[in-house]
Amino acid sequence: MTVSEAQSDLFAPASIAPQFVEARQKGVSVPGYPGGALPQTMADGYAVQDIAIDLWPDELVGWKVGLVPPQHRERLGVDRLAGCIFKNNVWDAGAEPTSFRAIAGGFTAVEAEFIIRLAKDAPEGKTAWTAEEAAEYVGELILGVEIAGSPLKTINELGPPIVVSDFGNNDGQILGPVIDNWRELGWDAMPAETFINGVSVGKGGAASIPGSPLAALAFLLGHVASRGRPLKKGMIVTTGASTGIHDIAAGEESTVSFGPLGEVRCKAVPA
Repeated sequence: MTVSEAQSDLFAPASIAPQFVEARQKGVSVPGYPGGALPQTMADGYAVQDIAIDLWPDELVGWKVGLVPPQHRERLGVDRLAGCIFKNNVWDAGAEPTSFRAIAGGFTAVEAEFIIRLAKDAPEGKTAWTAEEAAEYVGELILGVEIAGSPLKTINELGPPIVVSDFGNNDGQILGPVIDNWRELGWDAMPAETFINGVSVGKGGAASIPGSPLAALAFLLGHVASRGRPLKKGMIVTTGASTGIHDIAAGEESTVSFGPLGEVRCKAVPA
């Protein structure tokens, strides 16, 4: 028996998910991966995520899309991953920085996002989408910041199946300005730059997202339909970290500038 097979035999989604849920509810870190045995495949990770979604006492209002790092893509057979977003973890940006939690001993980062709000329900059972088909389901394009966060400090280091097993490493979403004329602008006209404590830590934009934000939406439409959770009107979809994943600590502030389109300001506070 290989090490991977032995780990798979011990892997217990029904034990892992409640531990992540409890840690998130209490705002505390976990010392290592709950249960010990790691998910080996994306299906393993999503099995934990699905249980956690059903345990979490809040309404599922959207999803985040992230990229699978290149070194993992051949083994896992995918280039994108998905995580869940809940109602009480979505905030509208204001004039003052929006506060979000940083779990001591856990993982916290900010990501510059181009967010899509669904215009209509997606059909059940449709699991293959093109970017062109996905475009017909876009109601709004919103500028914002995803709070990537987990009670597990090493979540990203351990790999994509581990990331998806804990909410996809999502701990909140800040919604900023709506871009009404996004179809006319074009992706190249939507820059983004992330600052932490006034220092630039990453540049990019909508054009940095492989295949465009619509490709991310097309992936997500098919993915969640395959899990029996098709997208509904009004749900939000974050399409990818357009300037990178930027670690942040309690007490630090971040500003994401979208050039002439606006900015979003936020601040990490202790959980």
